[in-house]
Amino acid sequence: MPTVRDRFHLNPAMLSVALFAVAGGSIGAMVTNGPWIARVGTRRACLAGGLVMSACAALILVVPSYWMLLVLLAFFGAGMATLDVAMNAEASAVEEALGRPIMSALHGMFSLGGMAGAAVGGAALAHGMAPAVHLLLAALISAGVLLAACPAVLPHVPHSEHPDAHAPRGSRWRSPALWALGAIALIALIAEGAMYDWATVYMRDVVASTPAAASAAYAAFSGGMAAARFAGDAVRARFGAPQLIATSASLACAGMIGALLLPNPIAALTGFTMMGLGLANMMPVLFAAAARVKGIPAAEGLAHVAGLAYFGLLLGPVIIGGVAQVTNLPIGLSVVALCAALVAFVGPKVLRRLGI
Repeated sequence: MPTVRDRFHLNPAMLSVALFAVAGGSIGAMVTNGPWIARVGTRRACLAGGLVMSACAALILVVPSYWMLLVLLAFFGAGMATLDVAMNAEASAVEEALGRPIMSALHGMFSLGGMAGAAVGGAALAHGMAPAVHLLLAALISAGVLLAACPAVLPHVPHSEHPDAHAPRGSRWRSPALWALGAIALIALIAEGAMYDWATVYMRDVVASTPAAASAAYAAFSGGMAAARFAGDAVRARFGAPQLIATSASLACAGMIGALLLPNPIAALTGFTMMGLGLANMMPVLFAAAARVKGIPAAEGLAHVAGLAYFGLLLGPVIIGGVAQVTNLPIGLSVVALCAALVAFVGPKVLRRLGI
């Protein structure tokens, strides 16, 4: 982000618009691409979304104008969202074929990829690699991995042969089950999005920690998420999805309350780690449930729930900032604890009603 800001001489408002272009492209693709993914299959959708995303990433720092950057970022977001929905639909199909949960571990690989990408990118910049070259190499590696992996992806049956193919057009918009799952996902990602943007600020401004301890807040949260995702499948297989959601959300709520009531570095970092552990399996479980809603093709169900979830990811930091503006940051972050409590109370009931 700093490199893009400096390359195009952006003020904060222009940078915010650029970030919104990514989000807008993502949400637009999730709203519209579900039926297309169900029709062409996850293999073709993964290839199309991933290659568009990689191509756009390679060009971000070389386009000649800000307006072209906005268009490119919108396509980047659309490619990312298409790949996201297709990957999760594929994961659901593989999970069903195996007869055991694997979704959380796959999301754990996503967390590891993010951590590895940040580490490699930081090292490349520290050793003087030009940012545009770094992005080009990252895009080429991503495209290479995608092309190598896609032959093993299940092609899936065309939408016209899918058992749910004759469901009325637009039926996912009339599915109470999908709206319920999407609402839970939205609430969960309000909490998750707030942690990404506000945990470090809380450490710096409220806990008055050192810069090193403040930067550790994001690492504690992300590390907790990665660890819990690799354990989530075994817990879901042993105790079931409703119990996993209830326990996880309760843990997240307790962690946030602890961090707010005891504003010292150790307590705050412990609370943020508990938040990561608690929020880690929300999306894997909810996405797996969305792919199994009766009468709705998996890709359409996933696109619906993921689209609502992305709204939560965008709303979270804004809501926390608004509440903090009129009160203070600890009260603003109490919204995170409230969101976790709502998920703990409502989530298991919805999953049990769906027979999941």
